[in-house]
Amino acid sequence: MIQTPRSQEILILYYSPGGTTAEMANIIARGVEEIKDMRARVRTVPDVSPVTEQSADVIPENGPLYATTDDLIECAGLILGCPTHFGNMPAAMKHFIDNTSALWMGGKLVGKPAAVFSASTSIHGGQESTLLTMMLPLLHHGMLIVGLPYTETALFQTKTGGTPYGATRVTNDMDATPLSDEEHELCLAMGKRVASIAKKLNQTNE
Repeated sequence: MIQTPRSQEILILYYSPGGTTAEMANIIARGVEEIKDMRARVRTVPDVSPVTEQSADVIPENGPLYATTDDLIECAGLILGCPTHFGNMPAAMKHFIDNTSALWMGGKLVGKPAAVFSASTSIHGGQESTLLTMMLPLLHHGMLIVGLPYTETALFQTKTGGTPYGATRVTNDMDATPLSDEEHELCLAMGKRVASIAKKLNQTNE
């Protein structure tokens, strides 16, 4: 079996205290791997203390591994996801990103494609502002922001999540609301789109 080079991996980095963005991450990963020769590397970030911003233990007991800066350096592209907290990123994701200054100084992420996804418990719960604020540090890193164009017809059909800024979903606090067909389709589309662009960029640079 031929091992896929790390440069052909898309890092799907998420934070999901309730499991809703984790489910999206797994669907996006399937979209990435629909593109020939591309692979998904799924990682999460640890919780942080609300008092000290100290990260939790380095090694999680179960689930995806915690991300490191090496994951960012090695990836061919990045798809970043987290729930909406007051229209912004949760502290855990912000804490991780705030500790990537060394990568910024070295230009390690410049020119790589990146996309964002999120979830909230209401359709007007701040999804779009969360996606936009997630893009800002990626732009500072010199990454190439990838959205969802309206050639993805699910954007016209969705009655719940889904935006041109990135994949989203609407959940219910009281139960595990399944993704709608359109939300599912747009998650797959996001994975495929970032992987396709990363692959073309790699071929151009060879």
